[in-house]
Amino acid sequence: MTASPESLAAGRAYQQTLLAALGEDDPADTQAATPAILRALVDEAGGDLRTRPESDEWSAVELIGHMVDAELASSVRYRWILAQDEPDLVPYDQDDWAARFHSIDEPLEALLPLFDALRAANLRLWREASAADRARVGQHLERGPESYDLTFRLLAGHDRVHASQALAGLARIRARRG
Repeated sequence: MTASPESLAAGRAYQQTLLAALGEDDPADTQAATPAILRALVDEAGGDLRTRPESDEWSAVELIGHMVDAELASSVRYRWILAQDEPDLVPYDQDDWAARFHSIDEPLEALLPLFDALRAANLRLWREASAADRARVGQHLERGPESYDLTFRLLAGHDRVHASQALAGLARIRARRG
């Protein structure tokens, strides 16, 4: 299956947003810092952890759930890329996953340990990967070719985008209260 030109253009724009959030920083260092950032976010959110900034936006806990989903999806993509020759990398609908697998009442005791375990396994996989492994490519069905290196960098940027989104949402919630 080949991605349409429109899908590729949108996918490349999304990639650039995530890569810009990472900048020149080391993606492994960025990803290694995320579990502590999530716990600091939980502490910062306090009683607003489950409050949505707007009715159609995710709360901080829902954003954490989305980050768990992204880590899970990336875990599979990394392994497909490393184990198969140019595998298809299947996209997922983040809103469908959020609606099906998470709720605003989801306990952090379920989310954070799962994120931590997946992230630790993925960081270990990255550290053990050779330059040739990192250059291996999969075919994302919406964004086209993505190497293991690019996929790993994208997730690091994704971490930053959504941690910032959660903090901005909390600021808006608190500003409304005065």
